[in-house]
Amino acid sequence: MAQLEFFPFGVGHADEGVSFLIRMGPYQILLDCGLRDMALLPSDLPPADLVLCSHAHADHARGLLSLHRAFPQLPIYATEVTTQLLALNWTTERSQVPLFAQALPWRSPVEFQDGLTAELFPAGHLPGAAVILLTYTPRGSQARPYTVLYTGDFFLSNSRLVEGLRLEELRGLEPDVLIVEGSYGTARYPHRRQQENQVAERISQALSAERNSEGQVGHQSVLLPLPTLGLGQELLMLLRSHHLFTGRDVDIWVDGTIAAGCDAYLELLPHFPASVQNFARHQSLFWDERVRPRVRRLPSDQRETVGNTPCIVLTDLTSDWNAFFQPDTPWLVLLPQHLADPFLLPNSDQLTMETYLLAQHCDGPSTTQLIHNLRPQHVIFVHGNPNYLADLTGLEELHNRYHLHSPSAGSLVELPIGETFLQPAPPETTYEGELAELGTVVTFTLPDAITADSRWRGLADTGLIEARWQGQDLVLRGLTQRELLNQISDRISLSTDGTLKDSCATCRHCRGQRCWNPGSPLFNFKVPPEGYCPAYEPTPPDEKPVLDHPFPDQIEEN
Repeated sequence: MAQLEFFPFGVGHADEGVSFLIRMGPYQILLDCGLRDMALLPSDLPPADLVLCSHAHADHARGLLSLHRAFPQLPIYATEVTTQLLALNWTTERSQVPLFAQALPWRSPVEFQDGLTAELFPAGHLPGAAVILLTYTPRGSQARPYTVLYTGDFFLSNSRLVEGLRLEELRGLEPDVLIVEGSYGTARYPHRRQQENQVAERISQALSAERNSEGQVGHQSVLLPLPTLGLGQELLMLLRSHHLFTGRDVDIWVDGTIAAGCDAYLELLPHFPASVQNFARHQSLFWDERVRPRVRRLPSDQRETVGNTPCIVLTDLTSDWNAFFQPDTPWLVLLPQHLADPFLLPNSDQLTMETYLLAQHCDGPSTTQLIHNLRPQHVIFVHGNPNYLADLTGLEELHNRYHLHSPSAGSLVELPIGETFLQPAPPETTYEGELAELGTVVTFTLPDAITADSRWRGLADTGLIEARWQGQDLVLRGLTQRELLNQISDRISLSTDGTLKDSCATCRHCRGQRCWNPGSPLFNFKVPPEGYCPAYEPTPPDEKPVLDHPFPDQIEEN
């Protein structure tokens, strides 16, 4: 039996980075090198016979240059596009970093050593991102090949600049081992186009709103902090091609390394989907000061004044955003939902911070769909919050059919390959609590194992829980502030004179279209007049509510 082992130097928990060593017979292959701490790798000898990089994002690639300098003879391979984008992990001037990675073709097996081959398939997610199929065939006519498939970061849906992974290309491979990312755990998300529409609508609303009668924040500029590659360029294409912005008189400013990423994309245009190349034949993909909306580079000395008129700014996720925030310049800061680190905005009613979803990884159903199409013996979950990965390993539909692993860094996983499936021990996924019923009040007492979980704090930023029956099961779900704002309560009705009652429009705590009740889950949020929350208090007869739009048909959808 050939030796198959998996040893992770980093599995992508928090910001440690991703890097795995695969042992296949006599060979050792390093998959990705995104480690923050390069001391985790051996320093006296090359860590592997060769290195394969799935894509150019920092958490998969930032250690490659140090590795190359330490061991110049160690071969490093990636797709053509990835080899060109790697340098942006270390500089905005790509010419300053020599091309040290060798390009491999798509969908064509390449033999590196006797019996060891690799084949790359487009993974979606990012231009040049690859799914890597490793095959080792021992010598001897009776020997069977052994296969390992590594997804890297993958996405099944098409995005604006990248076509999604095609399942039909991988269906039926049945690798012995599947190493798959679980960034979003078991979560289920709306279709990609729906996500894009929601982001575009929110940005459009911020730009077009007007100041109210009290002079409080109305129209806002929009600040989008983003990583160098991927999401920033996707958002630019979204804003340039979405119907809410086509021909719109607004400036989109691109700051820092995101601009360098745009330049790199333009040089690689022949590698992009035909639809993107066709768009570029008729107008510039990114930079254009003639066609509205105008897309321009932002000089660093203009950061303090750019918000004087409503605009959109794409800046580095790690930059100092405070340079943009000046008195009397209202801003909406939109952070990617899965990249949003804790950040405190200055104490000002001119600033609002929200998150949005524009997924670049597969959700839970798509991840399980891939696994069932590939039918591996072993599944190794990496790249994600440990709790999310534990959720995936706890899925009964997977647990009953595959050997599931979710190792931490430094934990060796042996991967025996057999003809029969041995049922693994089920993971602990259920907890015992207490339920008490008194009249119309039901109280749940939860064990420490749940309340100590890092996800507990984010269950609901409103403190409100939605309970619903699902068959014989009672499902509890936290409600976010944005969900509350987008819901129209069944309790809202119109009085005989056509005005709203039992809603934010008639609540004593609603002033200037904002909720000022500290006891409300909507406190300090901009609320629509038709909104409602449990902390509603009617305006006393001797007070007049402050309303900008007293009637529902005058309200823009929030």
